[in-house]
Amino acid sequence: MKKKDIIVIGAGPVGLFTVFEAGLLGLNCVLIDNLDKPGGQCAELYPEKPIYDIPGVPFQTGQEHVDALLKQIEPFDYELFLSQRVDSLSEINDGDERFWEVVTTENEKFISKNIFIAAGAGSFEARRPPNIEDPDKFINNGVTYAVRSIAQYKDKNIFIFGGGDSALDWTVELSKVAKSVSLVHRRDAFRGAQHTEEMMRDLVKKGDVNLLTPYLIDSIIGEQKVTEVTLKNFETNEINSYEADELIFLFGLNKKLGPILEWDIELSGKKITVNTENFQTNKEGIFAVGDINDYPGKLDLILSGFHETTLAVQEAYKRIHPGERVPFGYTTSNSKLQEKLGVKK
Repeated sequence: MKKKDIIVIGAGPVGLFTVFEAGLLGLNCVLIDNLDKPGGQCAELYPEKPIYDIPGVPFQTGQEHVDALLKQIEPFDYELFLSQRVDSLSEINDGDERFWEVVTTENEKFISKNIFIAAGAGSFEARRPPNIEDPDKFINNGVTYAVRSIAQYKDKNIFIFGGGDSALDWTVELSKVAKSVSLVHRRDAFRGAQHTEEMMRDLVKKGDVNLLTPYLIDSIIGEQKVTEVTLKNFETNEINSYEADELIFLFGLNKKLGPILEWDIELSGKKITVNTENFQTNKEGIFAVGDINDYPGKLDLILSGFHETTLAVQEAYKRIHPGERVPFGYTTSNSKLQEKLGVKK
C-alpha cells in the first residue's frame, strides 16, 4: 500500500494542474483515471478542437493544452495510473492519524489524508444513435463518436449527426478538408453557439455543407466498413440513401458518477457540493475540483477549476502539516522551481 500526500481521481486538465500546485508546496500526488491516456475530455472528445479561454494562450487545441500541462508538471513528484477507476474509498486509522484508503479496479491501493475528485463529468460514454442495432460493429471503420484526427476525414463523404456545439463546430472545421459534409438533425433548430450556427448556414448557402433537416438515421450499410447510410424524413417518413465514408455521432455523453454515489458525499443533482473557501466536501479531507463540483455561481470552465484546485491544495498542505504556515512565494522568484525547469538566469 502506497502512502501519498494527495490522491487525485481524474487526470484531466484540473487533475494535472493539481500536481503543479502540490509540487510547488513539496507535496506528491498519484493520479487515477479510467481512460487510457491523461487529459480527460480534452484528449478523449476534442483533441483537435481549439480552446480560446486559457489566459495568455490565444489559441490551443485540446491535445496541445494537455501536452502543455504534462510538460509543466514534469519536474514534480507524481505517479499516473490509467485504464482503472477508484472502486472503493474507506476511512482508516493509523495510530492517532486518520487516512482515506483507495482501492482501484486493478487492485492498486493507496492511503492519503487528502482525496481530490477531479473527475470532470464523472465516468462518461458517448450516446449511441437511437434505433440502430450495434452501431459499434463499424467503430473506427466509418463510425466514430469524437473527432481525434482531422486528417482522417480528408476527401471523405462525411455525415455529422447532432444539434449542439460539437456538431456545429466540426461541420465548420471538416468542411475545409472533406469531399462533402452533411449535417443531419431532427429539426431545423440548433443548441450550439449562434455565431457557429451562422457560419454553418453560410456554408450551406455556398454549397459547402449539405443541411439535412428534419432527418433521423434509419440504417448503416456496409460489410467491413461503412459505404452507405439511409435517412428517414421526420415529417414525411420518406427514406433516402446516401453514399457515405464516415459517420460522426455527436449526441452528447451519458454521464455517470459511478462509485462516488456510494461514498456518502453530499450531492447537488449529479455534482458534488463543496464550500468556496477550500472546495472541500462534507467529508473532511475529500475535495472536489473542476466540472464535478457545484456551488453558488459555479462555472464549468477549465480556468475555474485551476482556481479551485489551487485553494484546495493549500488546505491539503495544512492537513498534512497542522499548525504550520503554508509556504507562499511567486513562481517568478522560486529559484528551486527555476532550477528544476532548467531556467537560465
